[in-house]
Amino acid sequence: MADVVAESKVDFGAHARLHKWPSLANQRRPDREPYQVSEGTLDQCISAFMEKPAATRHLYEIRTAAQPPLVTGILSPEHVIELSRWREFL
Repeated sequence: MADVVAESKVDFGAHARLHKWPSLANQRRPDREPYQVSEGTLDQCISAFMEKPAATRHLYEIRTAAQPPLVTGILSPEHVIELSRWREFL
């Protein structure tokens, strides 16, 4: 991934929305749809996600316009954490 990161630019000012999955016993409810909890830039949504307790981050995702190859339309918690780590280099 380092080679891809070195050649890629991510628009952290792009419009994004932080969504949360309804949960039961700290597990996603697959029979429900996630709901929006905040809206702003990709950078703001990543920051809001990182402020969530680590034990509940698996319940969140960020939705934004895809920016191949690093940013997909729906960012999983693992993907958001990686983007957060690389944010200052991208």
